[in-house]
Amino acid sequence: MMNVMSTTTLDERVGTDKLNKVSELLRAAAHPQRLAILDALGHHARLCNSELQELLDLEQAILSQHLTLMRDKGLLDCEKEGKYTFWHLKRPEFLKIVHCLENCCDTL
Repeated sequence: MMNVMSTTTLDERVGTDKLNKVSELLRAAAHPQRLAILDALGHHARLCNSELQELLDLEQAILSQHLTLMRDKGLLDCEKEGKYTFWHLKRPEFLKIVHCLENCCDTL
């Protein structure tokens, strides 16, 4: 039988509300193309739609859906400049998760 030390649960340490928010962020990022978008924006201060399309070889409509979802969930933000919309990470600390995933892929 395993000796269980007295530890607090993640819920106790972080709180239910924060765990629910984190879970939503993870769900919003949990798609290969959305992870690629986050990674691309992590390497560039900001990119417009056409730059992201070219860089990631995505159709405009699909890219737009991904960007809107991630903006609505709080991962991305955008700024309009004339006819262009420039996207940037609203939560750059989220890239730590992307980098952890990248490292985990080496052992899959």
